[in-house]
Amino acid sequence: MSARTALDGAFESAFDGSAAGIWAAPGRVNLIGEHTDYNDGYVLPLALPQGVAAAAATRSDDLVRMASRQADGRVEVRLDALKPGAVDGWAAYVAGVVWSLREAGHEVGGLDILVDGDVPLGAGLSSSAALECATALAVTELFGLKVDRTALAGLAQRAENDFVGMPCGIMDQSASLLCTREHLLFLDTRTSATEQVPFDLGAHGLALLVVDTHAPHRLVDGEYAARRRTCEEAAAKLGVRALRDVEGLQAAMDQLGDTVMARRVRHVVTENARVLATVERLRTGSPRDIGPLLTASHESLRDDYEVTVPELDKAVEAALDAGALGARMTGGGFGGCVIALVEADAADTVAERVAGAFAAAGFGAPSSFVAQAGQGARRIR
Repeated sequence: MSARTALDGAFESAFDGSAAGIWAAPGRVNLIGEHTDYNDGYVLPLALPQGVAAAAATRSDDLVRMASRQADGRVEVRLDALKPGAVDGWAAYVAGVVWSLREAGHEVGGLDILVDGDVPLGAGLSSSAALECATALAVTELFGLKVDRTALAGLAQRAENDFVGMPCGIMDQSASLLCTREHLLFLDTRTSATEQVPFDLGAHGLALLVVDTHAPHRLVDGEYAARRRTCEEAAAKLGVRALRDVEGLQAAMDQLGDTVMARRVRHVVTENARVLATVERLRTGSPRDIGPLLTASHESLRDDYEVTVPELDKAVEAALDAGALGARMTGGGFGGCVIALVEADAADTVAERVAGAFAAAGFGAPSSFVAQAGQGARRIR
């Protein structure tokens, strides 16, 4: 039985009717550019083959009924009851997209929607954005809404910011909707300008290894929001619109003093520079040369932004010791995944060395896979 057939069958079981279509949206890995998106900076993600699929159909009433193959039961809410706090858990990301579209003036009626995903939860690979974007694509097509993908990413982001209550930037939703196969999405989060940067590591004998540390991912306990708030306060003190606009890093740090805030600024400014340098090296066909930039990014996230945890640091250390050309945590931090640029024929060896280092440190076993730059959100039936 194919995955699409299974999803159709699950939809019929959940809602006693047939789905009008199935839409899919991918998770993402961010190659470099961490905690820059909410500072009007630059990011460089790729879409993963793993993602979320949504089977959906319209209803003749004002009821939104939601089900997930990863959860028991069904969640129901009426359109006029949709407001932040009305729905929680996984269903908040689905309901939030419906709310966001309606808040933007789009006519969205009742619907049934069943979701199914294979993005590892809590791994920092943006399962939430995949859920939002699969829902957004389903809803806009079902109701004939004319929303371009850049605008749709913003509406999905608003669902997460204002309905779910997670102050994420725009990168995850943009990656899920805009990425193309065998390319990275170079995104200027201020202007929404994008460039598809070729990323065929296999042609250079390389691979991008993703190591899921399985360390608990704890963004919603306030640490992510605290970092964002500090950046906004720093920009105000420096008299700039956002930290992307800081010119003269040392002068800015001197103005802020020897403080945590100054270190946060240093990370954002240097991380933006690393994204630009990475893009330039990839444009000239030199993916091997980006390794040191990845490692420098991790060191900055560890020391200046302080969003790593021991499992992330151990995975990077072990990967580099095993011969990786570069390695860094990816995602918001405080748990989740590490990526390592490795020789293609050494991927298994590096993964085994990381697993061995975890065992020696008394950590739980990690899992690993080689990432392929996949396709953005699309209708699959």
